[in-house]
Amino acid sequence: MQTEKSGVLWAIGAYVIWGVLPIYWKSLEHVASGEILISRIVWSFVSTLLLVLLMKNGRHLVGDMKTLWRSQRDFWLLFAASVLVSSNWFIYIWAVNHNHLVQTSLGYYINPLVSVLLGIFFLKEKLSRAQQVAFLLAIIGVIILTVSYGQLPWVSFALAITFAIYGFAKKKIQLDALRGMTIETLFVLPIAIGFYIWLFAEGKAVFLHTDLKTNILLIFTGAATAIPLVMFAKGAQRIPLFMIGFLQYIAPTMMLFLGVIIYGETFGKIDLISFSFIWAALLLFTFTTISEALKKRKSHL
Repeated sequence: MQTEKSGVLWAIGAYVIWGVLPIYWKSLEHVASGEILISRIVWSFVSTLLLVLLMKNGRHLVGDMKTLWRSQRDFWLLFAASVLVSSNWFIYIWAVNHNHLVQTSLGYYINPLVSVLLGIFFLKEKLSRAQQVAFLLAIIGVIILTVSYGQLPWVSFALAITFAIYGFAKKKIQLDALRGMTIETLFVLPIAIGFYIWLFAEGKAVFLHTDLKTNILLIFTGAATAIPLVMFAKGAQRIPLFMIGFLQYIAPTMMLFLGVIIYGETFGKIDLISFSFIWAALLLFTFTTISEALKKRKSHL
């Protein structure tokens, strides 16, 4: 019980940090999204590698890389996951710094539903009647939003789809979260360094060419990525999967609050109606998922 309580605290801490991170990215809105992304890749690699070494897991990291290389399927699957999460980071940073926090929150709300769709199509999983109703409610909410925008909320869909496929790919590979993150950033590190060299050669780099505060914020993009990841990994090891599913809505709810209340993004009646359908879908979906998980736990006792 004590282990589960600490797991809940670790997971909540991770989601709260993810929820307030838009404030961090907003403080870097004078830097191009592309440079923020490559800074995040470079310094994430440095941060996660340092953490791995401090935890005396360097030998395990080398072992993971050798195992991956022996399994070419897993190697290229993780490479694809690395490209996907980098794309997700770029869209997320761009959206936050171009005043699309409401769309960003919507993307992370519908992400679990996209993950379930992947399970249906690729793993032949089946939905209960209540879960089918939940999907119908979510679809209605998205249609309302699409009609009101006059176009698909592409930011939301891009975030949800890239992160869902990333999570799907990661489930196929058994890797420690921290060491996996180190290897993922290593995959795209050469591209990030090459882009940085080009920026410096063209005189377009902000890093080391601006104030000290910006330089420090760019360096700590790595820590901003690594710290909640480690906290989440610790939490996920201690609590059941259904509890993670319930807690994951903390981050998009905080993002929505920041976008509307703090940064003054528009959130009219149509948005409220649309989000209400999606919230109802998530509540129904989460409730039925938790009920099923609790029944399975009781049957195993």
